[in-house]
Amino acid sequence: MNSIDILTDAASRPAEAIAQLRDQLTPALLDAHPGGHDNSIAWLLWHVGREIDVQVASMSGREEVWRASGLRERFDLGEAGDGIGYGMDAEQARSIRVEDPDLLIEYVQQATGALVEYIRTLSDEDLEDVVDEEWDPPVTRGVRIVSIIDDAAQHAGQAAYAAGMAAAQG
Repeated sequence: MNSIDILTDAASRPAEAIAQLRDQLTPALLDAHPGGHDNSIAWLLWHVGREIDVQVASMSGREEVWRASGLRERFDLGEAGDGIGYGMDAEQARSIRVEDPDLLIEYVQQATGALVEYIRTLSDEDLEDVVDEEWDPPVTRGVRIVSIIDDAAQHAGQAAYAAGMAAAQG
């Protein structure tokens, strides 16, 4: 197994974990704000798709899945939906309301598919390319990909935890 195989496997896992939540994801649960937090479960899942999609599009030079596949229109979230979620104020975060779990899962799966497809085009040498000089040290392609996967995994876990808490209180 090489680094590309490892990244490909790791990239697919958050989407798989989210798909396993499908039977728990009711419209009411998706709009739940555990502990009064501004980020609902729908926000977490939307954010997983957006953070993958935006960053992969930036690195690959391809159009975002969000726009290319018509998901922007299907989600109908307006300008807030075009963001990525970082730095949203309470009102913006709470405006991310999605009642269709299948739509959220579809977006995460499509964004993940774009990530996996992109990773498969890379070589070990490509992973060393600097893609962001705004940080110290500058961020390489490999580090950015790991960051994308890590963020997606964390938010998938948060969504699963919140869904489990809601089911336990049921």
